[in-house]
Amino acid sequence: MIKHTKIVATVSDQRCEVEFVRSLFKEAHFVTDEDIAAMQELEVLPDRTIQDYRSTYNDIRDWLRREKSGKESEESKIDWDDVVFEIDLLKSQEINLDYILELIFEHNKKIKDKTSLIEEIRRVIRASIGNRAKESLVVDFMNETDLDAIRDKANIIDSFFEYAQRKQKIEATELIEEENLNEEAAKRYITTSLKREFASENGTELNSILPKMSPLNPQYLTKKQSVFKKLSLFIEKFKGVGGQL
Repeated sequence: MIKHTKIVATVSDQRCEVEFVRSLFKEAHFVTDEDIAAMQELEVLPDRTIQDYRSTYNDIRDWLRREKSGKESEESKIDWDDVVFEIDLLKSQEINLDYILELIFEHNKKIKDKTSLIEEIRRVIRASIGNRAKESLVVDFMNETDLDAIRDKANIIDSFFEYAQRKQKIEATELIEEENLNEEAAKRYITTSLKREFASENGTELNSILPKMSPLNPQYLTKKQSVFKKLSLFIEKFKGVGGQL
């Protein structure tokens, strides 16, 4: 009898706590019991569908940036000022790199077909604002790594960062050689940009890494813009992976 009374008392306490929280929620968000009941009837979208929506959102956002900065924006009759993209709405649900790598480890145990696994991970990356630039890096890691040999989640994170740091060195060297840049100055510029997580055209840093060419040369500005674009993509791809050039 005493045990039964204690159980009844516990259930009663829990109900009181739920009602109290419900009351606070209603007061904070100005909703009624009817509103709450209506919200409970709403169907929650599957995670995969939400990822697709986020990915499409990011695709449109990236396209809009190109549209506004290119020649098309001069000819377009669309008033882009009327189009608002609330990036802050997604920040609270942003997917970080560790989560993506842990997802690779978990999914690899279920999806033995690497092609299907890569396609699934691409969907996740494209739904992430902060990691879209790392898509090719993550996919290369998956293609060039024996995922079955990775023991645990900590191991896959360590393996990825070791891989990314090696790729960073290789691609930095290739970029410097392809563009015939001043090697020492270029490495300083890249290292600084990686630390601040963006490439900058301000100051004389960028000019100092360019091949010797007169600023009056018609090709100078084109070369500078081309190099800056490639460096910006490089920084976006490798920022946050650590390592040294």
